[in-house]
Amino acid sequence: MENISIILLFLFVLFTLLGSGVWVGLALMGVAWVGMELFTTRPVGDTMMTTIWAASSSWTLTALPLFIWMGEVLYRTRLSEDMFRGLSPWMKGLPGGLVHTNIVGCTVFAAVSGSSAATLTTVGKMSIPELRKRNYPEKMVIGTLAGAATLGLMIPPSLTLIVYGVTINESISKLFFAGILPGLVLALMFMAYVAVMSRFSSGWNPDAEPEMTFREKLWNSRYLAPVICLILLVIGSMYLGFATATEAAAFGVIGSLVLAAVQGSLSWKTFTQSLMGATRTSAMIALILAGAAFLSLSMGFTGLPRGLADLIAGWDLSRFELLMVLLVFYIVLGMFLDGISSVVLTMAVVEPMVRQAGIDLIWFGIFIVVVVEMAQITPPIGFNLFVLQGMTQHEMGFIAKAAFPMFLIMVLMVFVLIAMPELATWLPDNIRVRPGG
Repeated sequence: MENISIILLFLFVLFTLLGSGVWVGLALMGVAWVGMELFTTRPVGDTMMTTIWAASSSWTLTALPLFIWMGEVLYRTRLSEDMFRGLSPWMKGLPGGLVHTNIVGCTVFAAVSGSSAATLTTVGKMSIPELRKRNYPEKMVIGTLAGAATLGLMIPPSLTLIVYGVTINESISKLFFAGILPGLVLALMFMAYVAVMSRFSSGWNPDAEPEMTFREKLWNSRYLAPVICLILLVIGSMYLGFATATEAAAFGVIGSLVLAAVQGSLSWKTFTQSLMGATRTSAMIALILAGAAFLSLSMGFTGLPRGLADLIAGWDLSRFELLMVLLVFYIVLGMFLDGISSVVLTMAVVEPMVRQAGIDLIWFGIFIVVVVEMAQITPPIGFNLFVLQGMTQHEMGFIAKAAFPMFLIMVLMVFVLIAMPELATWLPDNIRVRPGG
C-alpha cells in the first residue's frame, strides 16, 4: 500500500506539471524534488546539482547531438529528390509498385538520420506528391509512410537507442548493431503487407510507369551513391571496430557536410539552420535525460523501484507474461508521452524487473524501441500522426485509420522478436566493438 501511495503521489505531481504546460524535463525534476523533500533528509539542491551534472557530462551522450546534426544537414539538402529518382526504377516492378519507395526510402534515410520525425518529413516531401500524381490509394500512401518512418527509431543511428543506452549504461554500438536485423525484418514485413494489399484491394489502380532498361535503372542509381557511402562510413567504422558510436557520429557530420557541399546545397543559411535545429533538439533531450536521472535517484531513495520489482516478482510471472504486461504498459504510456520520455521515465522501475527476470538488456532495448515506435502512430499524442496531418491536411481520424495496419504489424514484430531473440542478439554478440561506444 505504501508503494501504491508513493506512485499515486508521483503521478499526481507529474501530470499536474505536464498539464500546466511545464517542459517534460522540468516536470521530471519537479517530481523528483517533491520525492526528495518528502522521503529523504538529504540536501535536495546539492543532490540535484550533482546528479544533473553527472547525467549531462556523459561522454557517450556526445553521440546524440552529432547524429541529430547529421540528420539536420541531410534534411536540408537535395537528398530526398535524389533518393526518389534512384529508388523508383527498382520499386515499380514489385507488387505494390512505387508505394515501396516510402518503405525503402524511410529505411535508407533512417540509417543516416536517427530520428522518426526527420525521416517522415524528408521521405514524405519526396514521395507524397509523386504517389498522388500516379493515383496510388491515399490511405496506403499515408499508412506506409507513418509506419515506415518509425524505422528511424530502430535502424542505427537511433536517438532512442542512444538515450536507452545512456540510461542503463549499456554499449551504444552494441545496441546499434542489435537494431539492424530487426529493423530490416520490420521493413520487409511492411513491404509484404503492401504486396498483399496491391493484389487484393479493389481500389488499387495506379497509373502505369514507363518501361526502363536495366542500364537506365543502373544509371539512375547513381543518385543513391552519396547516401549509401555515408551509411557505409558511419556503420562501417563501428562494424570494423575503428570507431565508437561517438566517433562514428563525428564522421557522419563531416560526411554530411561534404555531401551537401558537393551537391551545391550547403550555404551559410542551411548550415546555421541545421546547427540551430540540432541544438534545440539536443537541448530538449538532454534536459529530459537530466530530469530523468534526478527522478531515478529520488525514486531510488524511496525504495519504489525495488519494491515494485519485488511485487511483480511475487506475482511469479513467466518471462513471456512479464513482457506482455510491459507491452500493454508502454502502448498505453505511449498514447500520452513521446518515446524518449517514456524510456527515461520508466527505466528506473523497469530495469530491476527485467534484470531479475533474466532478460538480456540489449535485446530488451530493441523490444522497447519496437513498442515505442507504436507510440509514434497511436492517438492522441502520436507524433508521426501530427507531422502527417500538417503535410497532408487530412483529419486525424483518417490518418490514424491509415496507420492502424502498420501498428498491428509492429505488434506482430514484438512476437517475432520474442520467438527469435537471435534477431537482436546475433550481431552484437559476434561483432568486435571498441570500448567506450
